[in-house]
Amino acid sequence: MVITLYQTFLYKELSISLFIFLITHLFFRTFLLKINHKKLPPGPKGYPIVGALPLMGTMPHLTLFKMSQKYGPVMYLKMGSHNMVVASTPSSAKAFLKTLDLNFSNRPPNAGATHLAYDSQDMVFADYGSRWKLLRKLSNLHMLGGKALEDWSKIRGDEMGHMIRTMYDCSKKDESIVVSEMLTYAMANMIGQVILSRRVFETKGYESNEFKDMVVELMTTAGYFNIGDFIPILAWLDLQGIERGMKSLHKKFDALLTKMIEEHVASSLKSHRVKPDFLDRLIAQSKEDSDGEKLSLTNIKALLLNLFTAGTDTSSSIIEWALAEMLKNPKIMKKVHEEMDQVIGKQRRFQEADIQKLPYLQAICKETYRKHPSTPLNLPRVSLEPCQVNGYYIPKNTRLSVNIWAIGRDPNVWENPLEFNPERFLTGKNAKIDPRGNDFELIPFGAGRRICAGTRMGIVLVQYILGTLVHSFDWKLPNGVVDLNMDESFGLALQKKVPLAAIVSPRLSPSAYIL
Repeated sequence: MVITLYQTFLYKELSISLFIFLITHLFFRTFLLKINHKKLPPGPKGYPIVGALPLMGTMPHLTLFKMSQKYGPVMYLKMGSHNMVVASTPSSAKAFLKTLDLNFSNRPPNAGATHLAYDSQDMVFADYGSRWKLLRKLSNLHMLGGKALEDWSKIRGDEMGHMIRTMYDCSKKDESIVVSEMLTYAMANMIGQVILSRRVFETKGYESNEFKDMVVELMTTAGYFNIGDFIPILAWLDLQGIERGMKSLHKKFDALLTKMIEEHVASSLKSHRVKPDFLDRLIAQSKEDSDGEKLSLTNIKALLLNLFTAGTDTSSSIIEWALAEMLKNPKIMKKVHEEMDQVIGKQRRFQEADIQKLPYLQAICKETYRKHPSTPLNLPRVSLEPCQVNGYYIPKNTRLSVNIWAIGRDPNVWENPLEFNPERFLTGKNAKIDPRGNDFELIPFGAGRRICAGTRMGIVLVQYILGTLVHSFDWKLPNGVVDLNMDESFGLALQKKVPLAAIVSPRLSPSAYIL
């Protein structure tokens, strides 16, 4: 009884001490800013200790967009014990991602980087430095850059042949297609052939669908606003259960990646490949580097995780959203069909070389990037030093979030921003806007030195795969589906809450579907 009373007393004392420490810590941080006459950007007051965390809700990109309409293009939020600043317009995004790019070149520590990305040993979350530069250089040189993309164009063509043949067979049985499952299967096989010299999934089924579910889970959980990231003293409690889920998911991915690497090494010993694949080059880099930077096995697995997850999920979500918008707007589908029939005809498949002759298809892709960016909140960055933006003081170690979703909905930038209207990119000043990170009205892949490394690949895959699917088939909703659900599900990638299912029917000569 005495021990129980003592434990209760001790627990109360510790709780009170912790509460006083947090209040004092937050008070002095705020007080010091005030006495130094530093003018922070405007923003919501939030609550003691937790700050604005409870205000985020399940759709943070939408919450922050609404806040920006009240507080302006640069907002300051106290998130637990951390400072956070949000940019919501093209000009404010440019100020952070171009003018102050170097100062915001690192990622803040977070549970996703720790438990999913091998403690930031990957390319996405690694600090800006020699290892990050090496991972980026190798990826661009052998997989993601312009020359590398040209080198594996035949792989993309072959895999699209498999995909449309599968869809053609489904159409003969009048079976509906779950678009996200079909896309993940095809894109994982494309990436697998570049990295491993083999298809990851020989047939579409349980394994490919399980992989898709793992990818979606990773992109979703990594996008959560985790309490432990913003109030580190409470991280050990894992109040939302996010870190437990991350650790479990990491074990699955690690087992898959380890198996891939072991099988690849074993096959290399049996037969010498004429041309080294991407994994061969990474393994070679782990043995020797003239610049003094070597890759560990952990670095290799972490990079493969980046490429297989972001490489499949972000592009597939854009394609799914584009198809959904065209199913809701049949006039758009009809117009792009007419453009394709005039340029390509119906006797052969769509080819990558056709893209440049199809401005309306390109406009559809841009409009989807605008309205449904694959990454609604640009991956967070953190300030290395204090700085000023728009006359406001931004303290050191302040987290930066660029609301790409909000920029695409800004009525001061886009006329009728809620309308899906590809024509806006065909004439006038918008016709020259490009999504590669230089035009801040449209930055679906981010901008600056930490722009998505797969920007070129993403643009090629979206245009080529979407073009092939639209050119090859007529699309309609399954029987009984009248109103298409367009709700979003928040994560690092913006998923459709209800996956798109559709019935397709061939519109080309039968010979176009033969492998």
